[in-house]
Amino acid sequence: MKLVIVGVGKLGLALLEGVVARGVMPASEIGLLDLNTARCEEIAERTGARVVTAAQLPGAERVLISLQPRVFPEAAEWLAQENTGYISTMAGVSVAALTRRLGTRRVVRVMPNLAATIGRSQTAITGPREATDAGDLAFARHLFTAVGDAYELPEHLFNSFTGMSASGPAYVAVVAEALADGGVRMGLPRPLANELAAKLLVSTGELLQLRAHPAMLKDEVASPGGTTIAGLAALESAGVRGGLIEAVVQATRRGTDLGRDQE
Repeated sequence: MKLVIVGVGKLGLALLEGVVARGVMPASEIGLLDLNTARCEEIAERTGARVVTAAQLPGAERVLISLQPRVFPEAAEWLAQENTGYISTMAGVSVAALTRRLGTRRVVRVMPNLAATIGRSQTAITGPREATDAGDLAFARHLFTAVGDAYELPEHLFNSFTGMSASGPAYVAVVAEALADGGVRMGLPRPLANELAAKLLVSTGELLQLRAHPAMLKDEVASPGGTTIAGLAALESAGVRGGLIEAVVQATRRGTDLGRDQE
């Protein structure tokens, strides 16, 4: 097998479907391993991938670990194989921790976000020289560009990337919910308010990509003495900007804490 995905949750499934749909590799070369064997079997039947057991891991060229960080120390005891490359999506688990527990320097650390499920993820990638020499880093990049954009970053920026980009969809969802609540408060029907909020965030994201700085878009919308500047003043008074900044700070620190648990 070219690849075994260990942990077939939302991310593992999104990656499987993305690489197969985009012709990165055939499903027949991908193995699936998860405690929920019934789910694995259903996904395998639907996609053409194969359900495998831990005993079959030595036959895999590379293993993608998509587990919760807290279970990794125990799982590493049976995950560690000779002549195998590893790709980890586990938040906070450093290259050093992966290397120590898996017994190899052929490790790649990646951090995607939930947008992988729709092929729009932003994924950070890093790995040591041994992973580059063995082609593991290039392989990981090839996989994750199938579900969005990939960025090679130095590892010291990974927790910051996690705190902003990987956790970001949750922050933006709160913004959308609050905007919809505001619309409902002022009389809009809930279904319409929810639809408008979702479409507003999508279209605004596209507009932002056409500008050098977010403030440029803000200034375009906010006319002197108008409705938008009144709303912006309310946001400043409520501390929304500071709250979002602090969310990234706290999520980054939590990623650091998760990493310490693996030391």
